[in-house]
Amino acid sequence: MILAGDIGGTNARLALYDTQNGGLNLVKVGVFPSQHYSGLENIVAEFVGSADVKPAKACFGIAGPVTNGRVVASNLPWIVESRLLADELKIPRAELINDLEATGWGIGALSVSDLVTLNDVAHNTGTTSTGNLAIVAAGTGLGEGGLYWDGVRHHVFASEGGHCDFAPLDDLQVELFQYLRSRYGHVSYERVLSGPGLVNIFEFLRDSGKGKPPDWLVGEMVETDAAAAISHAGLSGKCAMCVQTLDIFVAIFGAEAGNLGLKLKATGGVFLAGGIAPKILPKLQTSTFLEAFLGKGRLRRLMEIMPVSVITNDKLALLGAARCAVLDGAA
Repeated sequence: MILAGDIGGTNARLALYDTQNGGLNLVKVGVFPSQHYSGLENIVAEFVGSADVKPAKACFGIAGPVTNGRVVASNLPWIVESRLLADELKIPRAELINDLEATGWGIGALSVSDLVTLNDVAHNTGTTSTGNLAIVAAGTGLGEGGLYWDGVRHHVFASEGGHCDFAPLDDLQVELFQYLRSRYGHVSYERVLSGPGLVNIFEFLRDSGKGKPPDWLVGEMVETDAAAAISHAGLSGKCAMCVQTLDIFVAIFGAEAGNLGLKLKATGGVFLAGGIAPKILPKLQTSTFLEAFLGKGRLRRLMEIMPVSVITNDKLALLGAARCAVLDGAA
């Protein structure tokens, strides 16, 4: 039995897989609100105790840089250590990997039905392409990672590219950058390409006098998740200010996905993961995203041969963590 985890700032997802008959079969899954717990060990103890099983191996993908089996979570007041998790589970070793590493491990198990293509590349036949792969995941934070191609197979690697400097593309985005710099000092891409980032863009438009939110929306943002309220109002067209917020978000998303694709020369494909992309899919399918993705000057022709897809499988990181555990971190 394999215990897998996908640990984010909003939710911690745990799953048990059995490995009979040479495959990974999902036995049990649980979703826990991360902020309600003081640490991952508590969630693991609760989940495993309720399942009444003893896993033989465990692997957890967690948002944050993992160093020597230890991670200070990016969007949680947690320090997670593999040694303590192994002690809790009474197993020799518990693997800790970055959440985008877990997603990368899951890429190889995707089917065509798990993907929505955003561009029309003739050789885009799924996830088995040769060439490097890039992954950009917007959710509570912004994760980035990739898989490099050695001529025979892909190798997964993590990065913290979501914390790189935000580069505005036009006068409006320059104003947004200045607004965020006055608030945060350093302005990373995560400050705009995440759930909190969507709210940051909205507040910029409001505070700079470029829009006035309707009273019903203000109420919804207080009573429910603010980013979700903005997203719903923008997708439905009920609020012009929310439509503009999403347009800015999608343009920056396309530009940064293109940045990572360019840096990795991701001719095997660029994959949009995380919780936000599937929810705003109609916006991503407009020309705003793709034009920002392709708009790399003299390198536009290279961008045009990179497949770009949205991953719709919300258990991909769990499956990836399980695959990593089974293969002991070596493909």
